[in-house]
Amino acid sequence: MSGSHPAAAPHAPVAIHWFRRDLRLADNPALTAAARHGRVLPVVIDDPDRPDEHAPGAAYAWWRHHSLAALDKALGGHLRVLRGDVARLLPALAARHGATLVTWSRAAEPWIAKRDEAIAAALQAEGIAVRTENGSLLWEPWELAGPGGGCCRVFSAFHRRCRALAPPPRPPLPAPELAVLPRAPDEPRLPDRAEAAWERKLARHWTIGEEAAQARLRRFVAEKLRGYAKGRDYPSRAHGSRLSPHLAHGEISPHVIWHAVADAAPAADVAAFRAELVWREFAHHLLFHFPRMADEPLRPAFRTFAWRQDPDLLAAWQRGRTGIPLVDAGMRELWETGFMHNRVRMVAASFLVKNLLIDWRAGESWFRDCLVDFSFAANAFNWQWVADCGTDAAPYFRIFNPVTQARKFDPDGAYIRRFVPELAKLPARWIGSPWMAPGTVREAAGLRPARDYPAPIVDLAESRARALEAYRTGKGAP
Repeated sequence: MSGSHPAAAPHAPVAIHWFRRDLRLADNPALTAAARHGRVLPVVIDDPDRPDEHAPGAAYAWWRHHSLAALDKALGGHLRVLRGDVARLLPALAARHGATLVTWSRAAEPWIAKRDEAIAAALQAEGIAVRTENGSLLWEPWELAGPGGGCCRVFSAFHRRCRALAPPPRPPLPAPELAVLPRAPDEPRLPDRAEAAWERKLARHWTIGEEAAQARLRRFVAEKLRGYAKGRDYPSRAHGSRLSPHLAHGEISPHVIWHAVADAAPAADVAAFRAELVWREFAHHLLFHFPRMADEPLRPAFRTFAWRQDPDLLAAWQRGRTGIPLVDAGMRELWETGFMHNRVRMVAASFLVKNLLIDWRAGESWFRDCLVDFSFAANAFNWQWVADCGTDAAPYFRIFNPVTQARKFDPDGAYIRRFVPELAKLPARWIGSPWMAPGTVREAAGLRPARDYPAPIVDLAESRARALEAYRTGKGAP
């Protein structure tokens, strides 16, 4: 990784690079453009990329702070961290340092793109050039439009377009040689931040920053990619990449990941993993065409669907106290680590919107606040997919049964035992459905009825039948 070189020619032109969700040096095309221009002034501006109702939550903010600290270290301590109106601060910063170019990485969210146009216009009105680059996606959303230029609404068709019509993902760029403009003593730097107890808990599970992202990718390719196609569905197995937080914060680019897995494992494993990257692209493609995706169902029929209003049931789901072990294990993993295994995410989400018939937007909001890998596009898209109200949605009769899912994908109960330790002494046969176990088995495991672990908050069979009827009629909860 290239370091900073503050001793570069003092009269070389100055370019400002505005870091946003590209908190890395390698494969950062906009940063490379700034480096080629001359001396680089790196800046972060605390001016939310989204309206307040769309802002990431506390777990994402915790990760971002530490990611910025790692970036600042890589830049020799010369990262400026400003707060306020970007359209005002960037021209002022350029005027102070004589910058003639400002670069940044584009975002796919339409409302950010609209704001960026105004910022670019303000800079250009002052005679400052602007250059933006794609730094977060394999393809720009408009490059993968469907027939007639419209939205490609089905993932299988989108995936085929990526393979057949889109240019292959470009090779990643090396980290540029940077001549970083030293930060003056009066220029603000990243402030210290006192951590809450729950944040210190998250820290036990993660190493943050660009170097950590690259190390995790190397370990994944060397140790976990082989067998990924089947192993990725088992939450206690080590086949998940856990690269999503690094992608969400731009500590690594999808291009680096795409090329790193090439020919590194059997073709089926590489294809399955790359399909997950394309699924991420599909989410951004849909958001580009449907900017209200987190608020409005993409299928109009769901705009009048009557969701159940039950704060107690919602709270039980959030706390991992539903009495359904696989769901509770996932929700507790989320609270403990800021992350949840993908298979379990689908099961936990299905339980909320199908078995409880609670509005998918309540789940989207909770995940937004708890996920260190929060992505606006992916979170909204995946919740609509589970709720059947988005494009390429699952058929309404697909309701994940958390008991059969546990038996199939956590057969020895290792995942449940880790996150629901009160069930640890139950035999594997019963750990996914303790209410079905004979009383003698529960007693031997030290489980006292309704005291050590709650009874299920709904009957799975009855709630499934209720969901099928609600979806069949389109009316919603009775």
